[in-house]
Amino acid sequence: MYQTKPQRLIIGKGQISGYISIFLSILALASILCFIFPEKLTTPEFREIYTAQSMQILIKAVIILSFGFALLSLLLSKKIQLAAIGAGIAGIAILLGVLKVQGSAVQKSSWYFGLDWMLLDLLLMTVIFIPVELFFPKNKNQTKFHEEWRTDLVYFVISHLFIQFFGIITQKPAVVFFGWIGLDKVHIWIQQLPFFAALLIAFFTTDFFQYWAHRIFHNHVYLWRFHSVHHSTQHMDWLAGSRTHFIDIFFTRAITFIPLYVLGFSPAVFNTYIIFIAIHAVLIHANTRINFGFLKYIITTPQYHHWHHCEDPKYYGKNFAALFPFIDMMFGTYYLPEKVWPEGTGVHESQYPKGFVKQTVYPFTKSPFDDNLKMEERSSR
Repeated sequence: MYQTKPQRLIIGKGQISGYISIFLSILALASILCFIFPEKLTTPEFREIYTAQSMQILIKAVIILSFGFALLSLLLSKKIQLAAIGAGIAGIAILLGVLKVQGSAVQKSSWYFGLDWMLLDLLLMTVIFIPVELFFPKNKNQTKFHEEWRTDLVYFVISHLFIQFFGIITQKPAVVFFGWIGLDKVHIWIQQLPFFAALLIAFFTTDFFQYWAHRIFHNHVYLWRFHSVHHSTQHMDWLAGSRTHFIDIFFTRAITFIPLYVLGFSPAVFNTYIIFIAIHAVLIHANTRINFGFLKYIITTPQYHHWHHCEDPKYYGKNFAALFPFIDMMFGTYYLPEKVWPEGTGVHESQYPKGFVKQTVYPFTKSPFDDNLKMEERSSR
């Protein structure tokens, strides 16, 4: 099991502002690379949402903030190391032409990395969830720099950079099995619905399909090998949800994509769905006690999903729904004690290796179950 080694940053010592400066300058530098190599580093679907001009303004603001935090770090700490790194990387971004980058037509490419999507999502999630976890933590003793955060960050980066690959392989089953039916009339009917009605249908149908895909991964011993990687984290936070094996991603997203393909939602509904799900998935894994009052019975919350990750075998097989608790109620898998949280998270039966590569290989070679664990206990997941 992982051993927590707190590396706490003290407010007012210049460390926090120094790390913020480095983080922002790296984002700016990577964003400049997106402008220089747009065909290979940006996602066609997302290029239609944002404009080159808006991104230029955002990059300039990020660079200015990076220099500001570098200066603050220097003034507070009286040490130059962190401030110099942040300012140096920001300076390289400027030298690459941030102030002169112009938007232009982007040629089509047969392959690309989703660097733009990764940077925008990383910036958005850190701006939202790091303050939430700092000011409203569930586990006050959990440091941001616990032993698992680097591994989870790699998962986050990989899943975003390979957005084209995961998009193609997860859409393929739906196209193969339903593409021959002729769905144009269904698509027209769905797209004529009021926006919020169509969005609600998208949420419910995808969550229903996701529920059963999720439950299958828990109930099937061999598939659990792969899904258990996601459950192996012992430090629930905003990055923990990114820890997902690629086999798990393929199967679950492929099943979830079926209603999106069959019903053919409008781009506005689809994009709203993607953005909401991305934020909500991070929220329910976050280290925060925010519980939304009575709304916790309508939509899943961190408390609800933390119980799904509980390491105590007594609570295995609970709370499979990603969005709507009533789906768990329908099928007898609902569990939400009033104000009680699980004492710990993780996989009780096994010790997982550290690092993305080792965790990717692990399910192909070993089962997380002890040889002495009874079959009925396994199937109860």
